[in-house]
Amino acid sequence: MADYKDKVRKLLAEKDSPPLCCLHSFGCQQNVSDGEKILGMLCEMGYGVTDDINSADLIIYNTCAVRENAELKIYGLIGNLKHLKENNTELIIGVCGCMAQQEQVVEKIRKTYKQVDLIFGTFAVQELPRLLYEVLTERKTAVDITEYSGVISEEIQPVRSGNIKASVPIMYGCNNFCSYCIVPYVRGRERSREPEAVLNEVRELAAAGYKEIMLLGQNVNSYGKNLDTPMTFAELLRRINEIDGDFKVRFMSPHPKDATKELIDAIIECDKVCKHMHLPLQSGSDRILEAMNRRYTAEKYMSIVDYARSRIPDFSFSTDIIVGFPNETEEDFAATLEIMRRVKYDNIFSFIYSKRTGTKAALMEDKTSDEDKSRRMRELLELQREISTEHFKRFVGRTLTVLFDAETKNEGIYSGKSDEFIIVEAKADPSVIGQRKQVKITKAFNWALQGEIIN
Repeated sequence: MADYKDKVRKLLAEKDSPPLCCLHSFGCQQNVSDGEKILGMLCEMGYGVTDDINSADLIIYNTCAVRENAELKIYGLIGNLKHLKENNTELIIGVCGCMAQQEQVVEKIRKTYKQVDLIFGTFAVQELPRLLYEVLTERKTAVDITEYSGVISEEIQPVRSGNIKASVPIMYGCNNFCSYCIVPYVRGRERSREPEAVLNEVRELAAAGYKEIMLLGQNVNSYGKNLDTPMTFAELLRRINEIDGDFKVRFMSPHPKDATKELIDAIIECDKVCKHMHLPLQSGSDRILEAMNRRYTAEKYMSIVDYARSRIPDFSFSTDIIVGFPNETEEDFAATLEIMRRVKYDNIFSFIYSKRTGTKAALMEDKTSDEDKSRRMRELLELQREISTEHFKRFVGRTLTVLFDAETKNEGIYSGKSDEFIIVEAKADPSVIGQRKQVKITKAFNWALQGEIIN
């Protein structure tokens, strides 16, 4: 990789001015993290950075393949670039990420979107210098969707998108093969980074003043199983907690089948780890969970929640829910609503089932009507609004720790997330951004809290 970086750098140095790259990442935080690595390599090779596609010499779309709408959006964006290529034949257009790891997608892009010069999948991020060199010297489309070995490159230095929060991937891939999910096919099998590599990256971020570090993995709590010396995710959290620095730790996303009391204990006993877990439910029906190949039951799921709440009554949970999985009945849907009432999630991310070609669920006959699916989604969202409105009231009159990171659309009102991962707004001045403050909560909405900074 280093040789090709040098070769590209020399080619770019011959230009009258440094060329500009424009990179857009779509989808999950893992994809955003990959985008930071891609940007790091591009900057190292001599590219400047721009957000304006009209002034860019290189445009890369780092894509998501989780839902069909995500793919359709990318096709539309690629199509819109055709006129830019016609006006600037030197423009290089690239497509990478999960969508580009699929052979049928690559075939479609090569056949229909001839303006694309560069296509590489999730395994080939480190091959970007070689591929880019091929495009620059041979002016032909360079493609790499090879599934490489499980070795993880630690050479790539990311360009972070901010200076308050940072993401640290601790593992890649997934072994679960949920019947609706394309991720194992485009991300490969689980591969964990060595613990020292993770710890060193966290130390660097803490020393640089980052206030919040998000640990990433498709199934983050199965970390360490493939290491020569196995280590549990709970053990990794405890080691990270020992690192000096004023920072908090979050993680995304655990799988209920691998959530243990050991993990809950580590979260609660580590002062740097936020007392919140995003624990995807997907469905409250055991019948649907089995069809999804989720490998846990509603009872198993609730045992995790109950144990966490037995130790900290206000332990915060958020979740993912799929509405309208093939042949979901009214009874199945009612079971999901019942779990929502029992858990009292602070936030949910809900989706109507989207068929993904290449998954087992895509082959299932589905007798549930679109009308029923849409109605169920409305009912689910209405229930969550009721739950959030009531559940958030528990914080009124109390003081929460909030990391402020943005100004709202209302001038002088700033927002951030509490340790419980709840949006909190308060009156402040710009200096509050990047600061962790104590906020006394005065008002609760169904989507956020409002309060006054007291320290």
